Amino acid sequence: MAPSRSYRDAGVDLDAAGAALSGIRDAVESTYTPRVIRGLGAFGGLFRAGDLPERPVLVATTDGVGTKTRVAAALGRWRGIGRDLVNHCVDDVLVQGAAPLFFLDYVASSRLEPAVVGELVGGMAAACREAGAALLGGETAEMPGVYAAGEVDVVGTLVGVVSEDRLLDGSRIREGDALLGLASGGLQTNGFSLARSVLEDRLEMTMPDGRTAGEHLLDEHRSFLPAVAPLLDAGLVRGAAHVTGGGLPGNLPRVLPGGLGARIDGSWPEPAIFGTIRDLGSVEETEMRTVFNLGVGFVLAIAPEDVERAVALSPEPLLHVGRVVRGDGVHWT
Repeated sequence: MAPSRSYRDAGVDLDAAGAALSGIRDAVESTYTPRVIRGLGAFGGLFRAGDLPERPVLVATTDGVGTKTRVAAALGRWRGIGRDLVNHCVDDVLVQGAAPLFFLDYVASSRLEPAVVGELVGGMAAACREAGAALLGGETAEMPGVYAAGEVDVVGTLVGVVSEDRLLDGSRIREGDALLGLASGGLQTNGFSLARSVLEDRLEMTMPDGRTAGEHLLDEHRSFLPAVAPLLDAGLVRGAAHVTGGGLPGNLPRVLPGGLGARIDGSWPEPAIFGTIRDLGSVEETEMRTVFNLGVGFVLAIAPEDVERAVALSPEPLLHVGRVVRGDGVHWT
């Protein structure tokens, strides 16, 4: 007879999953708003739908952090990855003018490390609290044979809400509108496959500011909610774009009405990590622009007559990126 086999023999440790769940309970429950009826441990999170805006529109997004997890694993720094995940999703619904309601996460690996899960979820919980979102639930999965040893995959889903009369869909954007940007947190969560191909063996390399290349790569994906909310409340935003994979050329056209394009005629401070990738990897400028955000993480379309007021209301500098023009696509002057 064949020897007796167990789930643990097959590579799945239920005790580790239980330990991971126990370790994140306090962090998760710290995000609960009065709308949460039940979250962690339930088969499905329960969230009260009352007290929503008039004519509410739910906005949902799902995303991950790509191969930034490889850098986090190499440096043993996971908490920021959890923050990256939430902030990325917050920014995605912010493009439509929505405020976050609740967030769900998925963490998978070949072998669950309770300490790693705790750091990841702790970062998610902190970012959720800052955004006013409940970390309503999630899933941890141990899948040997699917994920390579040491690899971790993280995915998040966020649901937000906006009143239909305040929904941003780009339809109000007009030729001549100013394109104003908010500074990115370095690479944020995009372009890491190219960045790692250049820097993965140089993570400990010291940059001019005294920080290592690895530290620069792990710079946080910012939440732009605090900066954009005052402009939304004032009704100054005609459209918005979250600059993720594809850079400005890949993301601005997603919100521009037919027949309109963008002319990039501004300049802004570029984080040093981009120059390092460009130089060490001999990456052509066209490739840099279509892979990375190059220092602009979020773009707002503002009517020319509202620019001065927007600058005054913004809690941080607004970067001149360019303007909306007749035509299509994104072009640099």
